[in-house]
Amino acid sequence: MRRDRVLVVEDEEAIRELVAFHLEEAGFTVVQAVDGEQAIALAREEELQLAVLDLMLPKVDGVAVLRELRKLGRLPVIMLTARTEEADRVRGLELGADDYMGKPFSPRELVARVKAVLRRSEPDAESISAGGVTLDLAAHRCYVAEREVALTLTEFGLLRALMERPGQVLTREILLQRVWGYDFYGDARTVDVHVRHLREKVEEEPSRPRLVETVRGVGYRFAQA
Repeated sequence: MRRDRVLVVEDEEAIRELVAFHLEEAGFTVVQAVDGEQAIALAREEELQLAVLDLMLPKVDGVAVLRELRKLGRLPVIMLTARTEEADRVRGLELGADDYMGKPFSPRELVARVKAVLRRSEPDAESISAGGVTLDLAAHRCYVAEREVALTLTEFGLLRALMERPGQVLTREILLQRVWGYDFYGDARTVDVHVRHLREKVEEEPSRPRLVETVRGVGYRFAQA
């Protein structure tokens, strides 16, 4: 049975070893990096399924590492950092992080989140189409008017949740449950951040969305226009 390989990027040895221990206990293979420079090198060399990334790192900070990871592909990323202010959380999500945990953290919750993100990345054997958008669920690819659009794992999951129920309004809470896949303890506005970036990629005019519509005071829906 294949063991998913998780890159843990953390300069504090005690925290890095704690995360590695609990992930290995849960059946994962852990690759460790002590700074941003090493993290980028390992991401280029290793076959990885997910990264747990600290924001404050020596040599190359976590923000720069995240940018590099996004250039390399669709590797899911969970940010683990002492910076819990909303601005920092939103910044990480805007850069393409799939999830965000603040320190101190529950190792059991971190493992649960890793499993949830990996479940979302598992391929399906079908595709869905609506409103000129096609999602290839097996290959995790998105096409808008036959043009491929690169989405992060979370953006893909969010669009899928909406497209599977075209015309139906989904609240932020429902989207958090269906896309993130666990009891979310953060701000529901996390959804808004991802919706904004999703619109920038799939809408002709992001400021006047025709596909991912806002239903004021309720949530979002995918229109079949």
